[in-house]
Amino acid sequence: MKQCPLCQGAIAQGHTTFSADLGFDVVVVRHVPAQVCAQCGEEWLDDATSTVLEQTIERARENRPVVEVIEWQTKVVKVA
Repeated sequence: MKQCPLCQGAIAQGHTTFSADLGFDVVVVRHVPAQVCAQCGEEWLDDATSTVLEQTIERARENRPVVEVIEWQTKVVKVA
C-alpha cells in the first residue's frame, strides 16, 4: 500500500469531485477515480484520468453552460 507524501497516511483507490471555474461558467465532474489518502484526504489523479477530465472540461467549454454537473465517464463523446 502506498503512503501519502504529505502525512504518511495510507493511500487507496477512491473517488473525488472535480470542479473548474471557466470564468463564464462552472463545471463539476462527480465520481472521478482518484488515489485518496485515508488520513488527510489529499487526492491524486493518474495521467489517463487527467486526460479524460481535460477532454470533458473542453467539451463543457464549447457548450458554454452556466453550470454543468457531469457524471464521470471513461471516455468523452464528442458533441457535434
